Amino acid sequence: MSELLDASPKSQAAALRFAVPPNRWSDAEAAGKTPEDLLLYRSNLLGSDLTVTNFGGGNTSAKLDARDPLTGDAVRVLWVKGSGGDIGSMRLDGFSTLYLDKLLGLETLYRGLAHEDEMVGYLPHCTFALNPRAASIDTPLHAYLPFDHVDHVHPDAIIALAASSEGEAATRAIWGGAVGWLPWQRPGFDLGLKLRDFVAANPGLRGVMLAGHGIICWGDTAQACYANTIDLIADAADYLNRKLAGGPAFGGEVAPPRSPAERASAAGVLMPLLRGLMGGWRVGHFADDAETLEFVGGRDFERLAAIGTSCPDHFLRTKIAPLVLDPARIGEAAWLGERIEAYRRDYAAYYQRCARSDSPAMRDANPVVVLVPGIGRMTFAADKATARLAGEFYANAINVMRGAEAIGSYVGLDEQEAFDIEYWLLEEAKLQRMPRPKPLAGRIALVTGGAGGIGAATAERLAADDACVMLVDRDADALAAAARQLEGRFGRDKVRAALCDVTDEAQVAAAFAECAREFGGLDILVANAGIASSAPIEDTSLDLWQRNYDVLAQGYFLTARAAFPLMKAQGGGSIVFIGSKNGIAAATNAAAYASAKAASLHLARCLALEGAPHGIRVNTVNPDAVIKGSRIWDGDWRRERAGAHGIDAGSELEAHYRNRSLLKRDVLPEDVAEAVYFLASDMAAKSTGNMINVDAGNAQAFTR
Repeated sequence: MSELLDASPKSQAAALRFAVPPNRWSDAEAAGKTPEDLLLYRSNLLGSDLTVTNFGGGNTSAKLDARDPLTGDAVRVLWVKGSGGDIGSMRLDGFSTLYLDKLLGLETLYRGLAHEDEMVGYLPHCTFALNPRAASIDTPLHAYLPFDHVDHVHPDAIIALAASSEGEAATRAIWGGAVGWLPWQRPGFDLGLKLRDFVAANPGLRGVMLAGHGIICWGDTAQACYANTIDLIADAADYLNRKLAGGPAFGGEVAPPRSPAERASAAGVLMPLLRGLMGGWRVGHFADDAETLEFVGGRDFERLAAIGTSCPDHFLRTKIAPLVLDPARIGEAAWLGERIEAYRRDYAAYYQRCARSDSPAMRDANPVVVLVPGIGRMTFAADKATARLAGEFYANAINVMRGAEAIGSYVGLDEQEAFDIEYWLLEEAKLQRMPRPKPLAGRIALVTGGAGGIGAATAERLAADDACVMLVDRDADALAAAARQLEGRFGRDKVRAALCDVTDEAQVAAAFAECAREFGGLDILVANAGIASSAPIEDTSLDLWQRNYDVLAQGYFLTARAAFPLMKAQGGGSIVFIGSKNGIAAATNAAAYASAKAASLHLARCLALEGAPHGIRVNTVNPDAVIKGSRIWDGDWRRERAGAHGIDAGSELEAHYRNRSLLKRDVLPEDVAEAVYFLASDMAAKSTGNMINVDAGNAQAFTR
């Protein structure tokens, strides 16, 4: 790929600009708030603006008066964002509360940098009012500053200064001494003391730049602190924009972006290949935003990507460096395998060079970030939200590189420092406290007929165990409603929807390509889209016959055919057909429907044979009389089946089917979903070519 990036620049377009954050403080909204609520208001304002700080990044604090619950005396309490929180979405219970005098007294216990981590163990002993929220490693930075309100944020414009060879000089040029500069040091107790001493020796400062890390600043009131933070970021953004004006970033463009359609298509093909080569369960996220395309198309791209990210908040989520791929070779599976293996070897060598005697064992050596000139950025993680956030953090790193290079040279962290943060024992302890993943974490499912009763129930059951779900349906309104309901329960990251008629070859291909692009591949296909019709054979038109076969046989064929290459690329998968009791047992006045269902059952058996060498399992669930919650039974099918049995469609149909069953029970969409879940999960890892009847017992449908 170096040959591609050695070409002469094709464009000299001006570099993208840094966003200048507005001051969004509202006196009307702030009026009447308690000091605690003003801290939360300030924090939410800062955190909800990604030009101020990234998700989960930064922390805010206030030193407030309170009444000691034990003595009744007035005490000073530090309210500071707790460990693992996000200032943009947190509530008051996201703050740690600690006796300030006890925090300050910890200095007498401090034994020096070699014993830095043990100070974290003392923080719980300073807790005020039994607050269970754990204090973060940045707590000393807030506690030892003599200001009532303190903000520590990581905006791109600020980190661009903090990660540049000329950052200290730029800081002086922008603020003329009103903002100090401290060299890089890992956050913790010692940095808190150094920060206190630096501020005491330099009165009148508005804030301090922390090299490679961000800025910490303050104010006498919540509003003054917020305004100071916003103004400092705006100053940095304005300065960098002036430096960037009129010229290209990253050495000028040498690899122009492909068209949006070409980028999307390439991502849909590449991501399942990468996912399969990496192994394990992971979900992907694709982005082709302007920042990424500017970066990966630049002459200096490979040099800068190799340096890696600088801010600890960035590389904890992205690994220190990305995998870079040649766009001309992304369809070559063997070459991709070599690139992945080379990345793993390099990562293992990095671990061996830097590991200490007490370092945790090496973690997953696969890349998190994959960059392709002309196409964009792909990120992979254990779940969709983490993959998306890793991508957003790398986008922050790209902005940092642009700004840092505009005033000097971009500077990454020393390799050993980077390792010591990535494998920090405190970070490892946090990872060990995380709950075990659910059984379908990292799995990707596509459900056809996803807006119907069985489809929606199946999607909900899979998502409940952490699968990502692509809903597919031809009813736009019903699909939108089903997606909203699923998002409301499980979040936007886990759910996507695609309008698709399963009888249309092009629409099916587009839906599966979208699933691959949105999530990285496909592990579970639930072929559920269906129709139902009832008529005596002499009243069955050719159109009616063909319509049943189009949906129930051809639709299953088209969706399974689209799933196979994705699953092959990833080393396996599970396909579940929603069949019917009528596919096994003959039904009166339903020749078209029942025979089409029988065709789909036999198709599943054929595909079980074909898929087994590739680890693809194909099984069938046969429901019967799923009336409640089913869209099929809302139409003519209800009236037609009631007529076939000579009963009333309104009052007698459900009782007829219930009493016909051996168990005398109704069958619900959720019952079918449980059977699908079993076949899709690892519990059925050794099952293929099987059928499960969910019909409350029907002797005619017993499989033989």
